[in-house]
Amino acid sequence: MSMKFVLAWMAVMFPLIFSPGPANITFAAAGASLGIRRSLPLMAGIDFIFIVKGFLVGFGLMTWLTSYPFALRALQVGGVIYLIYLAYHFAKPKSPLSQGEAPKISIWNGMLIQILNVKGWIITFTMFSIFAPNLQYEPTTTILLLIALMTILNLSTHLCWIVFGSALAKFATNDRSRRVQGMLFSLSLLSVALWIALDNPIMLI
Repeated sequence: MSMKFVLAWMAVMFPLIFSPGPANITFAAAGASLGIRRSLPLMAGIDFIFIVKGFLVGFGLMTWLTSYPFALRALQVGGVIYLIYLAYHFAKPKSPLSQGEAPKISIWNGMLIQILNVKGWIITFTMFSIFAPNLQYEPTTTILLLIALMTILNLSTHLCWIVFGSALAKFATNDRSRRVQGMLFSLSLLSVALWIALDNPIMLI
C-alpha cells in the first residue's frame, strides 16, 4: 500500500467521516453532557457497528440493500425517529433531583444510532467501491485493510467531536447556559433529522 493510496484515501474519507452527521453531532452533545470518559461507551457502540458495516458491505450486503430500496428507506425512517428522540433527550428540562446526574447514554445507544445511520452505510459502500479495486491484494486482505483504515480514522475523528463538546461545556457555568447548550445540540440533531428526511433521495422513493 503506497503513500499515494493513503493520501487519496484520506482526501475522500476524511471529509465524509469528519463532517457533521447523526453520530458526530451526538458525540458533541454527549461530550458536553457527559464529559469525555462517560462518552466512550457511546463511541464504542458506534464504532463497533461501523466495523460490522465494513464486513457486511465488504462481503456484499450493500448489493442486496440497493436491490431492495425499502430496506434503506426503513433504516432512514428509523434513524430520523431516533434522532428526534435524542434531540428531546438533550433538550428536556432536568428536574432538581436529577441536576447532578449524567444522562444515561450507553454502548447500546451508540449501536442503535449507527445501525440506523444510513450515512454510515453510504460512507462504507463509497470506500469499498472506490478503493477496493485499487488494492492488488486478495479480497479478504483488501477488506480487512480498508476496515482497519476506516476504524483508525473513525476513532480519532469521533474522539475529536467528543473533546469538542466537552470543551464547549466548560463555557456553560450556570443552569441557564447549560439549558441553552442543550437546546443548541437538540436543534443540531433536529436539523440533521430534517436534512435526512427532506434531502436524501431514499426518503422520496
